Amino acid sequence: MRLEIKDLRVAYGKIEALKGISITVNQGEIVSLIGANGAGKTTLLKTISGILNPTSGSITYDGESILGHKAHQRVHLGISQAPEGRGIFPGLTVLENLELGTYHLKSKKSEMQEDLEMVYGLFPRLKERMTQTGGTLSGGEQQMLAIGRALMAKPKVLLLDEPSMGLAPQMIANIFRIITQINKLGVTILLVEQNAQQALSRSDRAYVLETGSITKEAKGKDLLNDPHVKSAYLGTGAHELD
Repeated sequence: MRLEIKDLRVAYGKIEALKGISITVNQGEIVSLIGANGAGKTTLLKTISGILNPTSGSITYDGESILGHKAHQRVHLGISQAPEGRGIFPGLTVLENLELGTYHLKSKKSEMQEDLEMVYGLFPRLKERMTQTGGTLSGGEQQMLAIGRALMAKPKVLLLDEPSMGLAPQMIANIFRIITQINKLGVTILLVEQNAQQALSRSDRAYVLETGSITKEAKGKDLLNDPHVKSAYLGTGAHELD
């Protein structure tokens, strides 16, 4: 399994958000994409998911183009996203939110229960709050729910968009530990994240996206020592690893 983006261009009207970028995500990797607000990170994930259409370029998954596939068809193929802002349903319970992640599947009840137990194993707090509505959860719990719902779709590739946004440092460290656990379960991860310290420390490889263009590519830990990355992304906003 390999996700490959080549010369991808995406525009909002006359404004080009992605300017011919190319990235590769190999099976089993954690690959991070770091960059400032407005760099085009979320645009890339939405295009991979099928929410946005590119003006040119290609996206191949397991050697086949997926540009002709609608968003729900890409979920069928094994590409699932936990979006920026979490996107949970505040009026539904935790359990109902998680069950929505299986909407496209024809899972038996026993299989769904196995998947629920897997999610609850990663996020014990969700099991404790399974009957609470999503809107009553803390920000960190809502992020857990968003990731858990994406996992219920049985992804081979999990797209994570700013999972640490708005969270306290202790919760950020917890979320990143769980991301590493998910990867060890065999799920490939493409991670968009402003917390460069955490993202790069846990990534096999990483890309720097600046104003719609890839400016650097290297092993995650190598980018931690890159002078430009240190100056631009590892300043006072970086949290210590836990």
